[in-house]
Amino acid sequence: MESIKKNSIGFLVCLGIAIPSWFLGKQFPIVGGAVIAIIAGMIIALFWNDKKMADPGIKFTSKIILQTAVVLLGFGMNLGVVIQTGKQSLPIIICTISTSLLIAYGLHKLLKVKGNTAVLVGVGSSICGGSAIAATAPVVDADDDEVAQAISVIFFFNVLAALFFPALGKLIGFDTTSGEAFGIFAGTAVNDTSSVTATAATWDSMWNLGSQTLDKAVTVKLTRTLAIIPITLVLSFIRAKNAKDDGTATGGFSLKRAFPMFIVYFVIASLITTIALKAGVSSDVFTPLKELSKFFIVMAMAAIGLNSNVIKLIKTGGKPLLIGACCWVGITIVSLLMQSVLGIM
Repeated sequence: MESIKKNSIGFLVCLGIAIPSWFLGKQFPIVGGAVIAIIAGMIIALFWNDKKMADPGIKFTSKIILQTAVVLLGFGMNLGVVIQTGKQSLPIIICTISTSLLIAYGLHKLLKVKGNTAVLVGVGSSICGGSAIAATAPVVDADDDEVAQAISVIFFFNVLAALFFPALGKLIGFDTTSGEAFGIFAGTAVNDTSSVTATAATWDSMWNLGSQTLDKAVTVKLTRTLAIIPITLVLSFIRAKNAKDDGTATGGFSLKRAFPMFIVYFVIASLITTIALKAGVSSDVFTPLKELSKFFIVMAMAAIGLNSNVIKLIKTGGKPLLIGACCWVGITIVSLLMQSVLGIM
């Protein structure tokens, strides 16, 4: 009861920002509710000088609610469909993810950008935008400024992809009689689900393909989302090892401390969904949980916005933006090259 009372003010503030942001995100899917919420939080933080009473609830929302959102994200995963799609798109997904992470790591060293920021931009670019950042942030113990920076970078290139990729696809000469090739491209080269949807839907509209491109792109995107599991596990063990090596770990290495349990719950949620669908349960049963996951991410982004220093973010935004640009270009080129090699285009 004491914990509820302590967290209630901040929680309700985040909820108050999240509700209108959620509905605005539905109206403007290319932007999305998460970006609207984080911007709203940043603006409010500029004028809200004394957040002492709300701080515990804001921190609770940015950490615990964010992890809960990732767990609920698992209820949108049908592992059977993902594995089937993965047979075709997995080589492209592996190459694009590897490219993005290597670029982010290289530029982190070259430009001397904070490690967590580079990790979040690299993971967000290569896997699934805001959801990947949401899953990775607690694992690397990223602060709210780092998360806000990464989300802002990913958003910028999401918008560029949604605006320019359909024209690029036409210029390159993607098959216009089927949505499969461009759907794979959108699913592997665009960061966030909202922008994948916008990009694929535009291609469908351009060539009267119904929802062929959209269906393919979203399924490929779900396959990419599964990469959250190995990436977060590897990062958690690297972090635990580094803590042990530099003497900041308490009580030596602990598998339990290194292992992010919310990722285990994410896997369990995915398995429950897969088994239920295999047994004939309608996918509509899981729709409320998937929507709740997205809403919780919006809430968490509101909290992160409230805890962010927008002036500091603007001053330090150049290098993370450069990392995001290089990751975006690298992923796009590798996706196109792999599709050409595999004869998909």
